[in-house]
Amino acid sequence: MSRFLLVTSDVTFEQRVQTAIAGRIPGAVQTVYNTQVPDTPDELLRKVVGELPAVLLLGPGVDASDALRLASVFDVQHPEISLVLVAEADPALALAAMRAGVRDILEPQAEVDIIRVLLERACHTADSRRRGLIPDPSLDASPSRLGGRVIAVTSPKGGVGKTTVATNLAVGLGKLAPMSTVLVDLDVQFGDVAAVLNLTPEHTLTDAVTGAAAQDTMVLKAFLSVHPTSIYALCTPDSPAEADLINADQIGHMLDQLASEFQFVVVDTAPGLGEHTLAALEAATDVVFLSGMDVPGVRGLRKEIDVLTELQMLPGSRHIVVNMADRASGLSVQDIEATVRTPVDVVVPRSKAVTYSTNKGEPILQEASRDKAAKALNQLVARFDPAHSTAPRKAVHRRAVLQ
Repeated sequence: MSRFLLVTSDVTFEQRVQTAIAGRIPGAVQTVYNTQVPDTPDELLRKVVGELPAVLLLGPGVDASDALRLASVFDVQHPEISLVLVAEADPALALAAMRAGVRDILEPQAEVDIIRVLLERACHTADSRRRGLIPDPSLDASPSRLGGRVIAVTSPKGGVGKTTVATNLAVGLGKLAPMSTVLVDLDVQFGDVAAVLNLTPEHTLTDAVTGAAAQDTMVLKAFLSVHPTSIYALCTPDSPAEADLINADQIGHMLDQLASEFQFVVVDTAPGLGEHTLAALEAATDVVFLSGMDVPGVRGLRKEIDVLTELQMLPGSRHIVVNMADRASGLSVQDIEATVRTPVDVVVPRSKAVTYSTNKGEPILQEASRDKAAKALNQLVARFDPAHSTAPRKAVHRRAVLQ
């Protein structure tokens, strides 16, 4: 069975696709050696031998505008087929591809491992749509474990720049995975993701966890806001009172839905360990712990980690970030490491440029920047790059000096 239909004249790329699926993904590749895209899906699918493919790869060499035109028709007539555009990604193309229903953009020079991950995810999406998004009882893992990484950004206290870090992390990941990164604002009462991204969402978190969106991932995806940096965002409702309408089970289900569609799901949680934050941590594959350089914040982080350890809710992949670091604070990074009993992974220095970009509604990673804080935020992004994955380090135990 040919699960993949490739439209290209690039034999080298075809060989890399063949290598990516060999022995790893069921099915085979059927190639149409032509870069001329037909006018309708039926014209292309008539060339398929056997069953319809699960994944259609357009390119390399296919004209992008023709590919997007065909993709928009495919999205309506054959939503069960995941479309992947093989092209050099740029923000304008990524935004247009999102709107046309393209599942992913793949760089023509992508390594075999990256191709494999993307095709596995595209197959999972296609299978979910074919099943009408009814969970397969034979699968022991949740959709989030079969799909993308759910990254919860959390802090025991507010005022440490958590939303700024979460939005920049999402924007940075959007460069690694255009159209396959979504940022979820889970500070349900007082979330600021919409303001930080300068968005005016038509739909909010309340819409995403109720009604048709809770039953159909494609409806949920339609409720997301599109940002020019090739990411999606799910923002909080205008009224803080709507927080009472959203429960932990709904949050967990929604994150599983998103993880089945996206490579990266970044969750900006509320301060503390409320029910929404705990639901996010339960679904998370990774957690980014955030602290400032102040004694109450560092001690709060230590308590948060201890509580999550006792509850057995600490994801295996953990990242400790010190934000707004300042030598004049009276604390050192070594002091913080000794108190939280684990190494600090990223130190983001205090920066006027970050404050300005946040107030402007344009995350500092949206454009190239030489600012020291931008470099540190890029280091955090790199920890999630599949090509440079970082294994979680074991905690080191030192004498706590801040007690």
